[in-house]
Amino acid sequence: MARQLFLGKNQSPAITVVGVLVAAVAVVGTQLLGWEWGSGQLIPTMIGVAVAAFAIVTVVSKRVGLSE
Repeated sequence: MARQLFLGKNQSPAITVVGVLVAAVAVVGTQLLGWEWGSGQLIPTMIGVAVAAFAIVTVVSKRVGLSE
């Protein structure tokens, strides 16, 4: 069952889990692995690109009615 957000939109629990996992990877990467944006490191850049692509696909699919 989807949760109602304060803006009146529904959010899937799966999207919430993905967001929490991305935040955890970002914290661990910056604090323990020394990852920084713009430092030329491939792994943080690839993670960022993958997350951005996921976000774009999710938003577009919701706008065109492909998901509930």
